[in-house]
Formats: sequence, C-alpha cells, structure tokens
Amino acid sequence: MGNEDRDASDSALAAALLVATGIALVASGWQPYDRLTWLMEVAPVLLAAPLLVATRGSFPLTRLLYVLIFAHALVLMAGGAYTYARVPMGFWVQEAFGLSRNPYDKLGHFMQGFVPALVAREILLRGGHVRRGRMLGFLCVCVALAISAVYELIEWWAAIAMGQGADEFLGTQGDPWDTQSDMFMALIGATTALLALSGAHDRSLRRLSADGRPVPKA
Repeated sequence: MGNEDRDASDSALAAALLVATGIALVASGWQPYDRLTWLMEVAPVLLAAPLLVATRGSFPLTRLLYVLIFAHALVLMAGGAYTYARVPMGFWVQEAFGLSRNPYDKLGHFMQGFVPALVAREILLRGGHVRRGRMLGFLCVCVALAISAVYELIEWWAAIAMGQGADEFLGTQGDPWDTQSDMFMALIGATTALLALSGAHDRSLRRLSADGRPVPKA
C-alpha cells in the first residue's frame, strides 16, 4: 500500500470515528439521568475531540491510539448517560460475580490508565524524549497515574463545591476507599496496556514512520 493509499485509509478511519463519537455523544446526552453529571463526565470528550481534529494535520496519532481513544470516549459517554453507578453493563457484571456494587466506574478508571499510558508512550517516543526500555514504561505509568490523581482532585473539588449534588459524579457507592481503588485500577490499566500492546503500538509507529513521520527506531 502506497503513502497516498495509507493516508486515505487513515483519513477515512479518523472521519468514521469522529462521526461515531458525535452520534454516541448525542445519544448519551439525549435524556441522561442527570444533566450536570452528564456534562462533567463527557467533558474530556468535549475537550479531546476538537484537539484531535485540530492536530490531525500537524501531529496525527497512530491508528491504534485513535481507536483506543474512541473506546475510552464510549466508556465515558455511557457513564455520563446513566451515571457510573447505574450503567446496565455494570449491573450485569455485579450480578454475574455477586459483587456488592456496580463496578462500571472501575472500568472507567482502568481505561483512564490504559489509554493515557499509550498516549504518553507515543508522545515520548515520537518526540525523542526517551528511548525504548524500562524508563519509557516507568514514565508512561507515571503520566497515567498523574492524570488519575488530577481527576481525583477534580472529584474532590466537585464534592466541596456541590455538596451532596456531587454524589452522582463521584460514584463512590458508599465505598470509603473509592479514591484509592480508582487510582489502583488506573495503575492496572496502564501496566496492562504497556504489557499487552507495546508491540502493536511499535508496529503502528513504524507505519507512521513509513509515511515520513518522526519516529525513533530505538
């Protein structure tokens, strides 16, 4: 496949994912359980989508990352539509494994580590900031945990500002260790992503390199 064919294929994928994100966003916000909670939960999507569109020409991401970011957006939008404590899929898991609470929010925090770890990996490698190796993995996990910590600080601010009105956004479901377990899930997500997808990510990076994008070889 030539460069022009790859560019056309990549553009078609990016356009399809953007349209699908828009449709899912409208569907999630049609009749959400709580409008303010929906807005707070989908805020990362509302911020990231325009940024990805704006940087598509100057710094396009790998196909793998675009797909993973889309999957993360779907998780966020479902949580916004139902609130994390009420997502039907979470109730199915809760019933299947006899859990005491709806675990969907833990999926959200798993993705909060999984996707940012690979985003950090791509930026660090393409910018030539660090070579492949243990330090790369360590820094990617650190970035993911930093993002998770910032999100927990936002939840803390929301709890102070909104009082009981923040309960749907926090989604603690009475768990006093919710913050700690959220960050632990982000750690698991980041580690899982690096262990499972580093090879596939390297192949995607080489594909970009074939198109003339700056990607270090080692």
